[in-house]
Amino acid sequence: MLDRGEVPERLIERAQQGDRAAVDSLLQLYRNYLHLLARTQIDMHLVRQLNPSDVVQETLLRAFRHFAQFRGGTEAELLAWLRRILARCLADQSRYARAQQRDGRREVAWEATCDHSSQQLTALVADNQGTPSELAIRREQCVVLADALARLPDDYREVIVLRHLERIEFTEVAARMGRSSGAVRMLWARALERLRTELEPPQ
Repeated sequence: MLDRGEVPERLIERAQQGDRAAVDSLLQLYRNYLHLLARTQIDMHLVRQLNPSDVVQETLLRAFRHFAQFRGGTEAELLAWLRRILARCLADQSRYARAQQRDGRREVAWEATCDHSSQQLTALVADNQGTPSELAIRREQCVVLADALARLPDDYREVIVLRHLERIEFTEVAARMGRSSGAVRMLWARALERLRTELEPPQ
């Protein structure tokens, strides 16, 4: 994991020098980010047979095994590389789940929608954080947000993901969560306030 004040690029450098422990520590920084993307993609593509945790585990295993193929030097470049691996894992596992032949066009679609969801994460940070914290300046904002969402209570995280990342109307969010539309709107407001608190820099 990162030490206080350390930036991912230093860990990337150590990992590229052959430090396998650094590779593992580096990749673990993005588990929440990848899990959020995987869960969103599975919901959007309606492949309910897939488990986001299984997809993320396979993504991290592939990334660890093939880390020597990563040629970038920044966190943004690493995220793009990880999203490509995630998209391939989603395509592979959905192919088995649906008992379909591999479709190259579907794999391209997975990659494009993974990228789009990542952009939505970044936009959600901008909407809910007036002044970026020092951490958000040093790190990719989509990763900071994914980690903040992971710290929220389950129902708070769920309403934000459904409303902002999957772009679902309140009436459908209410149906999925088994609550009234009014209750969901109140939950959503509390969830956003809690998210803003999580994104604030420590005092």
